[in-house]
Amino acid sequence: MSEMERDDRFTFQRADDTASEHIAAPKYSYWRSVFRKFFSSKLAIVMLLITLAVVLLSIFQPMFSGYDPMKTPNINKPEMKYIRPNGTYWFGTDDKGNSLFDAVWAGTRNSLFVSFISTIIVNVLGVIVGMWWGFSKKVDAVMIEVYNVLANIPTTLIAMVLMYALGAGMWQLIFALTITTWISNAYFIRVQVMIIRDREYNLASKCLGTSTWKIITHNILPYLVSVIMTLVSRDVPSFISYEVFLSYLGVGLGQDTPSLGRMIRDYSPYLVSTPYLFWIPVSISALISISLYIVGQTLADASDPRTHMI
Repeated sequence: MSEMERDDRFTFQRADDTASEHIAAPKYSYWRSVFRKFFSSKLAIVMLLITLAVVLLSIFQPMFSGYDPMKTPNINKPEMKYIRPNGTYWFGTDDKGNSLFDAVWAGTRNSLFVSFISTIIVNVLGVIVGMWWGFSKKVDAVMIEVYNVLANIPTTLIAMVLMYALGAGMWQLIFALTITTWISNAYFIRVQVMIIRDREYNLASKCLGTSTWKIITHNILPYLVSVIMTLVSRDVPSFISYEVFLSYLGVGLGQDTPSLGRMIRDYSPYLVSTPYLFWIPVSISALISISLYIVGQTLADASDPRTHMI
């Protein structure tokens, strides 16, 4: 065998000093894993589609219907009143001759607005205060006394007293709901922070001179993503229920602001004669609460890194 033929059997490679540093592991993306886990649940996908449909209808349908609860366009047309659900009026008509379909989505828009804004305020305050509350022993000594006082007063009672004092209105209701519930979220975050604040890597960071803010945002907050999602999934349907209950009692939104709670209150006398007026708003309220809770809870489970392990 010639020397040229022997050389063709070998391929010379150049030495690469960085090859030993290469990690032969699959590429991992946290949020890609979160959404992969979330969309693996068929029930969550169905509920997400229902939630999106409800939100889109509540946003855009009132823009085209022009529904106004203070107007009675068909008051002089008795034949337009109490029309049962059909192909023309999908949800029927009410005691004034208005389309219940228009009224329901106008009310849903306001109920969702109150719920979403209240959830954002409560969780932003809860996370910020809860982080410092759980990390600082000085803040803990003060806040725990505040919590012990407020936690022993029923939330609904405080909200009702505030609404009677402030008067009915959307922003008054949001204030009454948030001022009475953010402390519970902060306490929950405080407990979670206390569980992980004294772990070895946090103690090492503190010994190396890392600032408290950096420890909170880099070492603690990422571990609480699933916890925060759990709070959000609980608060959104909870605030809808609060709005429905308070509006049913007459201390929620004003008379000129449609909402699911006000509709349930106004149509409760028709429970026997025309039950669809009562049960349709109740069903929509229940559907929103259930779908939002399932979507939020599934997303909370998916955001837990422990569920990403194969």
